[in-house]
Amino acid sequence: MPNADRPAARSGSSRSRSGGRRRPSKAAKAVRTQRPDAEFAMPETRTPPLPPVESFAELALPPRMLAALAEQGVTEPFPIQAATLPNALAGRDVLGRGRTGSGKTLAFGLALLARTAGRRAEPRAPLALVLVPTRELAQQVTDALGPYAEAVGLRTVTVVGGMPISRQANALRRGADVLIATPGRLADLIERGDCRLGDVRITVLDEADQMTDMGFLPQVTRLLEQTPPGGQRMLFSATLDRNVDKLVRTFLDDPVTRSVDPAAGAVTAMEHHVLHVSDTDKQDTTAHIAARDGRVIMFVGKKHGADRLVRKLAARGIRAAALHGGKTQSQRNRALEGFRTEDVTVLVATNVAARGIHIDDLDLVVNVDPPADHKDYLHRGGRTARAGRAGTVVTLVLPDQRREMADLMAMAGITPRVTEVRPGDGDLARITGARPPSRPAPAAQNTAPQRNTASQRDAGQTPSRRSTAQKPARQQDAPAPRDAQRTATADSAPGRRSRRGPAGRDQRKNAQDTPATRESRPDAAAGQKARRGGGTQGGTSQRKPRRRASSLNT
Repeated sequence: MPNADRPAARSGSSRSRSGGRRRPSKAAKAVRTQRPDAEFAMPETRTPPLPPVESFAELALPPRMLAALAEQGVTEPFPIQAATLPNALAGRDVLGRGRTGSGKTLAFGLALLARTAGRRAEPRAPLALVLVPTRELAQQVTDALGPYAEAVGLRTVTVVGGMPISRQANALRRGADVLIATPGRLADLIERGDCRLGDVRITVLDEADQMTDMGFLPQVTRLLEQTPPGGQRMLFSATLDRNVDKLVRTFLDDPVTRSVDPAAGAVTAMEHHVLHVSDTDKQDTTAHIAARDGRVIMFVGKKHGADRLVRKLAARGIRAAALHGGKTQSQRNRALEGFRTEDVTVLVATNVAARGIHIDDLDLVVNVDPPADHKDYLHRGGRTARAGRAGTVVTLVLPDQRREMADLMAMAGITPRVTEVRPGDGDLARITGARPPSRPAPAAQNTAPQRNTASQRDAGQTPSRRSTAQKPARQQDAPAPRDAQRTATADSAPGRRSRRGPAGRDQRKNAQDTPATRESRPDAAAGQKARRGGGTQGGTSQRKPRRRASSLNT
């Protein structure tokens, strides 16, 4: 099954196959320095937009949807909702920018549901489409819109990679009024003939910049080309870069533009800290932060780094789980559910999960590995300080990363507080709530090479008694008595290097002396002796190593 959450080609993407990012070249850094603000200018609107509203009651929403909003405790619209919903409900194309956690989902979702209510989709032909870059974001959108879709009688279907495609095809066959999808999996379903987009009247691109960063731009373009040209299209994102500009110019017609945050997406309710640590202290500092009283999301650069950090934290008595693109969907769901229920207190994630994780009351995000660019920083940090709440973003920076991190923060328009810390420092505890883990760090293993028994004997030394755990390591070169036949066969294999000097070379020359040829000799006793002793015809130079091996085996 193809991985539907990954693009077929990664042209233009700086991400490596391992899930991390390649280090930018000097030329790329120079270009970045020359053009610090890579965002495009918002297009001018030809038709004046409708003014913002102060309450949901002023909007043309179905009564049952208003009742559902009240039941969910949503009483007042967020700024991006108040500015966007009047125009979206009127059928205008919308270009909206707001930081993660600013309420973008309901800004497009309520309008999409209200304008679709009362219609019924044909099998395999959804009426409204929401494209998102990741599985987690797809699930978040599904959960956020679920109560309101149910209130107006609309059927929602979610299709993402990592789940059985046959089940998703069956759901589309039964009918999906609103389809929430990742581009790769939707393309697979269309290719199979399980979905068509000819009836889609409303299309939403959520987190469009991440879709282009991940290399989905060609797929997204092909999908949008399959929707009717006169339909309504809305594009929402936390940042708007040059690739998103191509989508805006091609598919949005006279859009209403709404931006409720500065271009860099700086958040006043969020504290930003850069903690300078040494190479030797970083691992212990990370463990102290993870042992805090409360949940924390820790971001690392690569998938295997996430798994390794989880193992190290578990060894210190810290309940941690990894979330990255190498996990199956069920594993990712279990990790998120464990984090929500606080069975897991530390979620170690890569950038693939930087968007789509919605955890209520999460007050700390830690960049164990600094992000590759300012957009990744903003989206990682967007997991905290959501819906106007306070939060803290901490980045651990090694000495050789300080200059690059300072440039990144300048591009993000953020002035962080810089502190040099060590494990157990009062500043570290004050900023992050760090405390010592319940278990000490495992003792460092002595990796110095040990002299083997033979070399100690040659030096006139008697091997001292060691723990039983170390004995097998010294005796690996000496085969057990019952392994003599296996050793003989291995020594006689063509091309196998031997450790027995000239004897080994003689054995390679006589590689044709196999057990089969020895069985054909008239001297059966000689053949049996050859099988026990190594099966070669060498002279004294061959018998000496065999006697030596025999003495070591006894």
